[in-house]
Amino acid sequence: MAKLIVCPCGSSKPYADCCARYIEGDTPAPTAEALMRSRYTAYTLLKEDYLLASWHASTRPTELGLADEAPTKWIGLDVKCHEQQDATHAIVEFVARYKVNGRAHRMHEVSRFVKEAGQWFYVDGDVGA
Repeated sequence: MAKLIVCPCGSSKPYADCCARYIEGDTPAPTAEALMRSRYTAYTLLKEDYLLASWHASTRPTELGLADEAPTKWIGLDVKCHEQQDATHAIVEFVARYKVNGRAHRMHEVSRFVKEAGQWFYVDGDVGA
């Protein structure tokens, strides 16, 4: 029997039934929180194309260079708050835990999202909020 891979986003669902449909498929994330969780998962899997495609054009970098950075081991995500501000704006507060060179770190961010043409995009965030 094949072992199901649990999605890195912390949902406890199999990856194929969770973030994979957004990252590997053509299904847009239905909420800003779902997009944020899929973006976290994309970081764990080094899916730079998805990260850039889900980043709003007004703030999107030209590249991320994830493969050029020191290897990051993502070890957990805790969504603190998801607030739908109106039909096209939302914020998601989260804490992501990770290790670089064996040293543990945590990133606390309040991220802003916008919905355009039926698709959510990451705009920016305040780190250390």
